[in-house]
Amino acid sequence: MVGIVIGAAGDPDDEPEQEPAATPAEREAARGREAREAVDRLSLRRQVGQLVISSFDEATRPDYIRRRLQAGETAGVILFGRNGGDAAHWRQLTRSIQDAARGRALVMVDQEGGDIRTVSFAGPAAGQASQGAPEQVEAAARDAARQLRGVGVNVNLAPVADVADRGGVPSVMDGRAFAGGPDEVAAATRASIRGMRSARVAATAKHFPGLGGSQINTDDAPATVEGEIDTDLVPFEAAIAERVPLVMLSHALYPALDADAIASQSRAITSGLLREQLGFEGVVVTDSMEAQAVLARSGVADASVRAVRAGADLVLLTGSASWNEVFPRLLEEAQADPGFRARVRASASRVLALKRSLLG
Repeated sequence: MVGIVIGAAGDPDDEPEQEPAATPAEREAARGREAREAVDRLSLRRQVGQLVISSFDEATRPDYIRRRLQAGETAGVILFGRNGGDAAHWRQLTRSIQDAARGRALVMVDQEGGDIRTVSFAGPAAGQASQGAPEQVEAAARDAARQLRGVGVNVNLAPVADVADRGGVPSVMDGRAFAGGPDEVAAATRASIRGMRSARVAATAKHFPGLGGSQINTDDAPATVEGEIDTDLVPFEAAIAERVPLVMLSHALYPALDADAIASQSRAITSGLLREQLGFEGVVVTDSMEAQAVLARSGVADASVRAVRAGADLVLLTGSASWNEVFPRLLEEAQADPGFRARVRASASRVLALKRSLLG
């Protein structure tokens, strides 16, 4: 009689070894390789589209946004309170956006906390200045990101990584930035990024290289940040170490870094400082291209070309009509200039890699 030994499976040493799990850095590198292969399958028109974020005024997705998404002529949208409603409305709206984009759209909001919340019923209930210790910041960011993801948002244009504590000197970021000096802001910034990542919402550290030294909001007027900014960089260095997916560029002028160009249009700041010196490999997005600090220097189309030449990957258009000027101009530049075309390809690859991390 032949006996059957239940569970006998041979010598355990003969079993194949399990492949070690990929590290976050390895996964990011793989997405980057896949994105670089994917971008070459896109027409130049669609590559340029990956560099533009659109907006609209209506509470439902308009036809021009549907056409733009279907044609691959925008990477996604930024939504505002004017677009939203209750949770059911938000889900319907974002679903209609993803349907047009075949599930490949970036859907952005400004959800810093407190009064600055696009999705009014989602957190954080407290503004950044009063969110507490890093553990509390991370929990609040995680809860808020879960609510955002639940209504179809995948990119949050937060946290503010600016240092507002200037030794008693007023800052435009008072109330919006985390409390404390550079080290405290850095710890809270890292915590916020971790919290959002855990709910698969991409965080955005802003406003590089630091707007805490300004008393003027660049949305309202041109601003200059005088002097050295070494301490302002500390939270951004921490954000990069935390693998933040996006960094937003300031529209202020920083004479110590570039005497002529505002940060969003400065090659020295964007490509030199952020990319080469600090080693950021993610997506660089501008602040609103309709800010007065931008329009005081040029029209939105010229400014967008300069931003891309400087190293920006995404131009953020918060005016619903701006795409009509910006997209054709970027496409024209890419068709005429091989160097600009290479910049478009590199940026489109980064945006596609971000989409893969968020949307599969």
